[in-house]
Amino acid sequence: MLTVCLLASIAFNSCRNNLANKEWEVYAGGKERQAYSPLSQIDTNNVKNLKVAWVYHTKDADKSSQIQTNPLIIDGVLYGTSPQLKLFAADAATGKEKWVFDPASSMLIDNAGKQSYGLNVCRGIAIHKGKNNEHRIFYTAGSSLYSINSATGKPVSSFGKDGRVSLHDNLEMNRDISNLRVTSTSAGMIYKDLIIMGSSLSEEEEAAPGHIRAYDVYTGKMKWLFRTIPAPGEKGYETWEDPEAYKYVGSANAWGGFSLDEKRGILYASTGTANADYYGGKRKGNNLFGNSILALNAETGKYIWHFQAIHHDLWDWDFPTAPALLTIKKDGQSIDALVQTSKQGYIYLLDRVTGKPVYPIVETPVPAHSDLDGEQPSPVQPIPTVIPAFARQGISEADLNKNIPDSSYQELLKRFRSYKSGPMFTPPSLEGTLVFPGLTGGGEWGGPSVDPESGIMYINANELPWIVTMQDTRIKQPVKKKQTNLEAGIALYTKNCSGCHGTDLKGSGNFPALTDLHKRYKETAFKNLITSGRRMMPSFKNLSEADKNAVASYLLKIEPKQKDEYIPEIKKKHPFYEAPYRLGGIRQFLTLEGYPAVSPPWGTLQAIDLNNGKVVWKEPLGDHPDMKAKGIHSGTENWGGSAVTAGGLVFIAATSDEMFRAYHKKTGKLLFETKLPAGGYATPAIYSIKGKQYVVIACGGGKMRTKSSDTYVAFTLPDK
Repeated sequence: MLTVCLLASIAFNSCRNNLANKEWEVYAGGKERQAYSPLSQIDTNNVKNLKVAWVYHTKDADKSSQIQTNPLIIDGVLYGTSPQLKLFAADAATGKEKWVFDPASSMLIDNAGKQSYGLNVCRGIAIHKGKNNEHRIFYTAGSSLYSINSATGKPVSSFGKDGRVSLHDNLEMNRDISNLRVTSTSAGMIYKDLIIMGSSLSEEEEAAPGHIRAYDVYTGKMKWLFRTIPAPGEKGYETWEDPEAYKYVGSANAWGGFSLDEKRGILYASTGTANADYYGGKRKGNNLFGNSILALNAETGKYIWHFQAIHHDLWDWDFPTAPALLTIKKDGQSIDALVQTSKQGYIYLLDRVTGKPVYPIVETPVPAHSDLDGEQPSPVQPIPTVIPAFARQGISEADLNKNIPDSSYQELLKRFRSYKSGPMFTPPSLEGTLVFPGLTGGGEWGGPSVDPESGIMYINANELPWIVTMQDTRIKQPVKKKQTNLEAGIALYTKNCSGCHGTDLKGSGNFPALTDLHKRYKETAFKNLITSGRRMMPSFKNLSEADKNAVASYLLKIEPKQKDEYIPEIKKKHPFYEAPYRLGGIRQFLTLEGYPAVSPPWGTLQAIDLNNGKVVWKEPLGDHPDMKAKGIHSGTENWGGSAVTAGGLVFIAATSDEMFRAYHKKTGKLLFETKLPAGGYATPAIYSIKGKQYVVIACGGGKMRTKSSDTYVAFTLPDK
């Protein structure tokens, strides 16, 4: 009897110790990308008592900076990144800083001696676990993939050159990509002794290809490459009508990261659009492996299967996140599945071993006529059945916002009728096409959270219409024989920048206003910025020095000099990039008051049972102050994802009202909300240290015209 009691005591203490430190060791909580925590100390009964446990300041925010990082917690240490892409380590129980690594001294020049790029977004890091709490941290700053010692915060000198490898290297042999954007915004995936990387690329006509690569975690040597734009003889090459297109087309990149079935050794990647966005006359065909879910052998990079969700994408509906892996039950049978959310609001549920749809996905006729010469939209698209879309799709007059004065509504209606509108997959046009869901979703890079116990998925969505307007490049504007820098700067801005920032410099949606640039930048710093790019802003290395001087003259309000004459430098493009059309502009479709042009809700959070495809609950997510004053729970645009727990909770920030919220995962009832120092446009991480549970969120702000911050905030329950 004594032996039995002793064994029971040992088992209890072992279980208790295992639960005492349950950490967040992989981006999105695990390699299955479920954003799920098995912790239950914080539950539906006590979540209302949450208090701030600690606050950490990175001390390097600026007026427009952001933090989108889902931090990792290993061995009681939290690892995250700052607005200026510094990597830091802090005590996960107190927030006390341990070390900071600043890549600024090395990120301007890559391994090939080429100038690197400015600040990319960093949404996550990856850690290869070693012995004695000494791990290797992998993250990207500029075009460099760094390996950092977790104990010291110093680069691992044996990895690549001085602790980093250039993502430009070993990517493309057929063309020079040294002046093109190549970086990464999402965490790589660790498999055995490999770090597997996707990429974030330019979305202009000329872009690098989005091939997937694996590197040795110790040496930085590339071990395999999978071509997302196939070469002759490779699977998928036949879906490109132009046999030479693979030499010039870019992107089709897995910028949203990966998920991994570690037991089977299968890596899953979801890709974006092949370039150029919006006009595909130079890339006729279905364009594999753009807009596809890919299953690859994680050891070798060999193709296993694929599913393409959009043929010949013309709407920039990239897959914004990797799929989440789970096991569902259908008709009494267990199926190892993956679930993929999308910008267009569709949910793709596939058998993750075979790639076959769990529920029928039907090739369905869609609008297939384009007014643009040379464009050939796909006549059919694969449409999921059974599981409903989680966002409204297509736009008509019935969808327009009626919560505005009648005079404003009539003006909105007039503008609506001036654009091309219709069902999903209506092609872009010269007059402007309304795209709904818009370019920011539906679903975005935060992705869903998935409860593996119930098979219920939680997904936040945007419901904001956008306008995509094309421009005929064959219509030549009369050019003066002589121009001042100011005159040329206005023309260059209109051609390259006004589509996002507006002809009035006031911005739109997440594109900031540029009206005060002259107060924030000196000429040299500004020209460096447009050369390198910054976060969503691409690099404009195509601009000559004369062009940059001219744009600076306009945006920085530089007084003209006596002989201020603009002398253009003519750069000849490769014929493949001489397209008859290019993007003329993208912007949100708004009312005169600045509200989205459709009726609320503009942001939602919903629970969907993947076992049967039923919506369990759906709630507006966030509040617009004007609408809230009228008693309207409108929801807001939202960025970042949710995390679900065994304690019955769904945690999410994401909204423009800068709140952090917890919902009852079974009912959708709001149980907790608190104001953050700035918007939490990231996914929370959940962990426990010495038996105490914490929830931490990066509060970087800076999107949706909200203030920026340098803050991480952790919450916990009060001590008893």
